[in-house]
Amino acid sequence: MEKKDYYETLGVKRDASQDDLKKAFRQLARKYHPDLNKGSKEAEEKFKQINEAYQVLSDPQKKAEYDQVGHAAFRPGDTSGYKTPSYDDLFRDFGLGDIFDAFSAGSGRARSRAGADLRYEIEISLTDAFYGTKNTVEVPHSYECGTCHGSGAQPGFIKDCPTCKGTGEIRRVQRSGHQQVMNIAQCPECGGRGKIIGKPCETCHGRGTIRRTRRIEVSIPAGVEDGQFLRIAGEGEPGEDHGPPGDLYAVVHIKKHAVFKKQGADLYSIAVVGLATALLGGEIKVPTITGSATLKIPRGSQSHTLFRLKEQGMPYLNSSSRGDLLVKVIVKIPEKLTKKQEELLKEAFVGEK
Repeated sequence: MEKKDYYETLGVKRDASQDDLKKAFRQLARKYHPDLNKGSKEAEEKFKQINEAYQVLSDPQKKAEYDQVGHAAFRPGDTSGYKTPSYDDLFRDFGLGDIFDAFSAGSGRARSRAGADLRYEIEISLTDAFYGTKNTVEVPHSYECGTCHGSGAQPGFIKDCPTCKGTGEIRRVQRSGHQQVMNIAQCPECGGRGKIIGKPCETCHGRGTIRRTRRIEVSIPAGVEDGQFLRIAGEGEPGEDHGPPGDLYAVVHIKKHAVFKKQGADLYSIAVVGLATALLGGEIKVPTITGSATLKIPRGSQSHTLFRLKEQGMPYLNSSSRGDLLVKVIVKIPEKLTKKQEELLKEAFVGEK
């Protein structure tokens, strides 16, 4: 089978610089490395080709020979005999440490991690949800211990782990044909930290953190919805190994209102009118979230009719627009009538059943 051109294998031009070759190899190694393509024979073969091409083109003498006569510059077996260098040495020597870190992440040394997020429940009134408000909450927090600065050890009583020599990783190289595979595992002695505590910190008792309650002001915007999360960045638990802190998520709950029922940005209420108003029409005052408004009742209005007052509801979040107020009108039927009222009704509605 005819070998593919090395420049084509790496996807570079023939006048590519050493930096271009390193960059191309770096990108392809990320994609086809066996550790990231477990069980893929295609990826394994592709990585062999990439490695072979890079070993030739990164060597000035071999590159010059290849540029002159191509693959014929090497006897059969010459390139297949190239050993794959240690991945650690390969990536470090050529400035590709971040690739190596990507391969070992999660299996080797414990790296800095962001702190856990916190959740806090806040209950506000409907009026607060309309205007917006500020709410001060007291949140139990873990803070980095000021004595040990998060190490968990009494000052002067922490040292490199003798098992992993402070790396936090145990590395074992296994050969498979002409390849060698490096297995990286977290050090069982230090748990990946690379450090051993000789004496626990007396302030935090070896935890590295201390517990305190902190007062945090939460700004609640107008138009907030029931159950909405508000994120306060950086107010969560501290990160591990100097990682960034988590966030605080305040969950807003709106209390039930005595008059209004909220549905989205709309408000619903009930108004009771007398029979005469329903029959003859008129005007009534109805409460709104900001005060009161006049509602016109047309002649002959039926009970349970829904009337809409435009933009008398809740504000939309981050908007100057508002929802509507929908008023359900209930017609009150008198329980007792005078004789004169009965006679007048009979006269007015004679013939009706």
